[in-house]
Formats: sequence, C-alpha cells, structure tokens
Amino acid sequence: MKLTLNLPRRRRGHFAAGRAFTLPELMIVMAIFSLVIAGLISAQIFGMRLLGISETKLSATAAGRRALNAVRDEIRAGKILVVGNGNNSTFTPIADNTPQIGNALQIHATTNTANFVRYYLDPGEERLKRVDSGSSNIQVVANFVTNQFAFTVEDFHGNVRTKNQNNRVIRMNLDFYQWEFPVASVGIDGMYDYYHLQTRISRRTIE
Repeated sequence: MKLTLNLPRRRRGHFAAGRAFTLPELMIVMAIFSLVIAGLISAQIFGMRLLGISETKLSATAAGRRALNAVRDEIRAGKILVVGNGNNSTFTPIADNTPQIGNALQIHATTNTANFVRYYLDPGEERLKRVDSGSSNIQVVANFVTNQFAFTVEDFHGNVRTKNQNNRVIRMNLDFYQWEFPVASVGIDGMYDYYHLQTRISRRTIE
C-alpha cells in the first residue's frame, strides 16, 4: 500500500515580495539617513571653524608674548631708557616739558650712551623692529602693527610724564591685526581679527 502525502508548496514569489521594502519605507529610511549625514557635516564644519578661530587667537597670543618678552627683559636690565622718535639709523629723544610719547625706545645697558638697543615702529611695513649699535642687522619683533606711537613714559599712577624722570615706567601699546582664517582672502574683503596689547615695565634697579 503506497501513501502519498501532499504538502503545501511554498510560493517563492509570495515570500520574496514579503521581504522587500515598500516605497514609503525606502523614502523614510533615505530621509533619516540624509538627516544623519547633514548633522555629521554640520558638526564637522563647526569643528573646523572653531579650530580656525582658536588657531588665530593662539597665534596672536604667542606673537604678543614674544614681543613682550623681548622688550621687557631689556628694559628691566637697562641703565638708561629714552623714549623718542626714530628708525634704524636715527633717533630723536622727546624734549623736556613735552609728553613723553614716541614711536621708539632706546635702551642703554650701561652709562655708555654709544652702546644701545633701539625698538621702533616702522609704519611703512607695519612692524615693530629692533636694532642695536653693534650690528646693522634689523630684527622684526612684531608684525601687522597699526598704531603710530608705541612707547610712553608714565609715573606709577599711570600719568604721562613730561620729563624723562629716573623712576619712570615705560608703557608699551601695540595694536595689530591678524587674518581671522588662515585660508581667507587677503585684501579689503578679507576677514581680520584686531588685537590690543598693553604692558607697563620698569627697570629692576632705580637709583
């Protein structure tokens, strides 16, 4: 006796259709995927912008510290300090009974006035420069400086002096600019950040 068992056959087409996504489901998945990608791109752009701003400010801070350290150390060790106007080859002290404000500072390490170190603003190149009497080499201390006068003689209250007194304090002001973004265009339409640097320095020893 032969028994035949008729089992229901699976229809491939029916199960294949059941495993596929419908058009609305695909559209929803694509919309969610697009939102995720847009969020990742926005976060990346924000991070790059924040990095560019931080790099600019850190670079400006580092440049300001270098300029401060260079001038500060020589002022503190100087024997004679004279504020005036000059460049790499000439220097004219500010006359008495006149506000002691100028674009240059001449520092003598000893009482020998033939030997000196001079810091001065070069308005043509917008730079703070340094030159000493024993060398013709001109050093650039700070770039992109926009102010005209950098050095002022004050008393300890912050009042501008009209004489080159012994117990004076030297105030240095630097206004300078720097590109906001390293990849930004240069020119009138370029984006810049402006910084103001100010410090007051006196000699270590006052006779």
